[in-house]
Amino acid sequence: MATSDLKDELTCSICTDLYKDPVTLICGHSFCHECIIRAWDAQEVRGYSCPECRHKIRNKPNLRKNLRLCNIVECFRLAHPEQAAAEILCTYCEDPVPAAKTCLHCEVSLCDKHLRKHNGTVEHVLLDPTTSLGNRKCSIHRKVLEYFCCEDAAYICVYCRLDGEHLGHQVESLNEASEKKKGKLRDILQKLSTEKEEIEKRVQSLEVLSRKTQEKLDTLQEEATDAFENISWKLATLENDLMNEIYRQTQKIPQEIQVLERKKELLCRKMVHIEELCDMMDPVIVVQDQDSDRADYCDAEEGDNEEDTERRDIKVVESLQLNNIIVALKHYIPKLAAAVQGCLLAPDASDLLPGIHIASEMILDVNTASNFVSLSKDLKTVFSSTKIKRRPETPERFYYPQVLSSSSFSSGRHYWDMEVGEIGWWIVGVAYPSIEKTGDQSGIGNSNKSWGLSKSKNGYVLRHDNTSLEFPQPYTCRRLGILLDYEAGRLSFYELCDSIKHIHTVTAAFTEPLHAVFGSFIALEEPEKQTLDCQLAWVRIRCQQY
Repeated sequence: MATSDLKDELTCSICTDLYKDPVTLICGHSFCHECIIRAWDAQEVRGYSCPECRHKIRNKPNLRKNLRLCNIVECFRLAHPEQAAAEILCTYCEDPVPAAKTCLHCEVSLCDKHLRKHNGTVEHVLLDPTTSLGNRKCSIHRKVLEYFCCEDAAYICVYCRLDGEHLGHQVESLNEASEKKKGKLRDILQKLSTEKEEIEKRVQSLEVLSRKTQEKLDTLQEEATDAFENISWKLATLENDLMNEIYRQTQKIPQEIQVLERKKELLCRKMVHIEELCDMMDPVIVVQDQDSDRADYCDAEEGDNEEDTERRDIKVVESLQLNNIIVALKHYIPKLAAAVQGCLLAPDASDLLPGIHIASEMILDVNTASNFVSLSKDLKTVFSSTKIKRRPETPERFYYPQVLSSSSFSSGRHYWDMEVGEIGWWIVGVAYPSIEKTGDQSGIGNSNKSWGLSKSKNGYVLRHDNTSLEFPQPYTCRRLGILLDYEAGRLSFYELCDSIKHIHTVTAAFTEPLHAVFGSFIALEEPEKQTLDCQLAWVRIRCQQY
């Protein structure tokens, strides 16, 4: 209910002011006690009636104060003092004039004009405009409350103290009682303030702890995301290899069928030739036919004996068994376990660098990683990301999808190898730390500050100083090795399959420390088609540097 509506319900219809000592008649209407008495005294007709509904009452009722309504009015006054004060009018003014003060002694409200004329003796106690005078006077003697009885904890007037029931009790003036209570309240306020400060300190401590905890949780979430992405691309790679192996195994049967079909066709031609000879009437032609005189003419395939044919048929039958395909694929199970555990073994580089011992690990520098690539938790794998990363902007960060190693080489001989994904684009090589990080010059091989090897349709491509050199050897392996001899100015690329194949060696006079550099990217026609295949475009450092 709105304040104005509530005020209307608490207003006496006779004096149009808030109820003062409200009483309720038998008809349910309420009025101020003094208002209803004056109204009945002014009625000319015998008897009594409600001024609002004209309900007749035979005998004068015993008017009792409506305590609940009185409490509601008092609560309204306390909650809305400005409205309650505005309704208190000067007692002496004929026209409604707001009162400036209320005299507790005279029980009247005065405007500024009448206040100046009012007696200013000590007996007159002036208060802010109020109608609640009953709780400021003694209910017995109707005198102003001036003392506080400490034994009964009651406010009393001077007559109560001198000859009333509080005679002989320990009493204090209201000012003394007020000061004592204010002292207690100040002590309570001090305790509450101290408790409030302690709570504020605890809140600040919890806020700091919450921020630190949130930072740890964010880091843990990012690490978990990277770990699952790392596992995902490994599983996807193995799935691709597995599907290729299944396809290769399933193609064996159609290939064998094609061989048998060719043999069948050859046998049919021989049978037709023999039937034609048998049907001929000319004996000379039959005798002169030399093809049918060969010893192997009746064999299904030239050079095959019965034992070879039987062995080959047995192989065909065995190739039709699904169990053999399953057995052929079982060697992928250890690879799957190794992928989940991240236990890819480093190859032996003794053929390239005999006698060289392992120095330290090579990891990727996340500060240089483009926002278009993701890095594994161990910082040894870079792969194409399905989502743009929101890494902090740093001068070292690439725009192109590539990343540098954290370590650099300014002397000595160093070797590292890697495994690349089958799908998408990749590039590996070395670069100076002063390479541009944005623009066309930042791409690997697009300036004289980087060398990079990538795959092409016909084999491999080496890029340096925006120039490409193609090597049309077949691209059959996903493992590559790089050998750097800094003092000799030699950079060699190798293909690591069943045997090590040399791809190309670059000669240059290196002028700055060199970082290993890796790039990976896959292009999709439509963003909504992004799938796990994006994570098949990757490059992983397999071993430690030598």
